[in-house]
This record gives sequence, C-alpha cells and structure tokens, in this order.
Amino acid sequence: MRQGMSDLRQPVIILVRPQMGENIGAAARAMLNFGLTRLRLVAPRDGWPNPRAVAMASGAAGRVLDQARVYPTLAEAMEGIDYAFATTARGRELTKPVFTPASAMEKARAHDGNCAIIFGPERAGLENEDVARANAIVTVPVNPEFASLNLAQAVLLMGYEWGRDHLPPEPAPHARRSDSDAPADRIEIERLGDRYEEGLEAAGFFFPETKAASMRLNLRNMWSRLSLTRGDVRILHGILRQLTRR
Repeated sequence: MRQGMSDLRQPVIILVRPQMGENIGAAARAMLNFGLTRLRLVAPRDGWPNPRAVAMASGAAGRVLDQARVYPTLAEAMEGIDYAFATTARGRELTKPVFTPASAMEKARAHDGNCAIIFGPERAGLENEDVARANAIVTVPVNPEFASLNLAQAVLLMGYEWGRDHLPPEPAPHARRSDSDAPADRIEIERLGDRYEEGLEAAGFFFPETKAASMRLNLRNMWSRLSLTRGDVRILHGILRQLTRR
C-alpha cells in the first residue's frame, strides 16, 4: 500500500542565519509542495516575523511560517534532533559520510527518529562550525562549471527527493475539465467516420472500386486509433462542412 506523505515522520528544515525574508518565504513555499511543515530558523538577519517572507510564501504562510520556531544558535535549534544532514558543497575535510539528495532522503525515510536538513545562509552557505554539528553531508551533483543553487531551490530539491516515493504517480488535475476536453465516445467517432466516408464517396476518393473496401476499412481503423476529444470531433465536423459547401 502506498504510504501517504502525511503518514511519514517528516524531517525538520533548519535555515541557518537566512538573510532575506523573501528567501525564507520561498523556502516555505517549496517545503509545502512536498508536505513539509516543520521549519526552524536560526538567527534570521532581518528578525522575525518578517512580512516579506509572508508575502513570498503565499499559501504556505499559515501552515509553515506561522508554526516556525526561532533559535539564536544552531546548537539550540538541534533540540530533539537525533540525525542531521548538512547541505553543502564544502566541508569535505570533515570526516563525515557524504550523500546525494536521493540517498540522503532514502536514509531519512528509513530513520526511526527525528531528522533535520540544515541549510546555510544565501551568500556563503554553512560554515564548518555548522557542518560539524551534523551527522552527514548532502552535496548536490551539479554542473561543476556552475554550482549555484539558491536557498529555495535547494529546499525544493531536498523536499522532492524526500517525498517523491509518496507523490501521486500522475499530476493531479487542477480543475474539472470542460466538455470539449472530455474524450469523445465511440458513437461520436463512429458518426464522424460515417460523415467523412460519405463526403469522400461523393468526391470520388474510393477508387479504384477493387480497393474501395480496404480503403474504407483503413480509414475506419484510423479514426479508432486517434485519441479525439469532443472538441476535436466538433472541429473535424466543421472542417468537413465547410469543404463540402465549397
């Protein structure tokens, strides 16, 4: 049975010394796309709460930002955390296991406890003192000639890897589709085929007579292979109507 995202023990997202409210809001928005709601902030530069973060977060403000907890230091923000990943492209001089986002979140899903994912400030990322407080490092394998992810992109990437095994297999429809977008049923396609066959017969298309039967069969088979909507059928009827009028 597919486990829902809300059934998982989700990781805590910790933003260390974030510099701009807009980036905090964008990170919260990225989190909620994948069901993540546990946000901790360490010494945000512009204070907290921040109206710019709320404006950028859109619908994630109430569910993520309003519940965010603020701490003066990373050490205090690690309250209740028993395994933490530090996201950084540096810090490899520290003796720690290094994961990709996919392998890190696989470990997080299997962990029977409270995990955290730590993100550094926008300008310089995590310092070695921050990385030292994590159990492992997560490094994104990006283009070595341009390794530049912003804070929200990094959060989005980790959130996707955490939740992707529990996302819907197909994108969910945003709204009820119109009648024109609904698939045409077999009767509608049959009537369309009949009208085209009649029009082609009148135009002398089925020639020579010895091949007429196989041509009609191939044409009918073609209609059945097309994935037509009701709107498509109406357009094709209109095309034929205009052609036969002329």
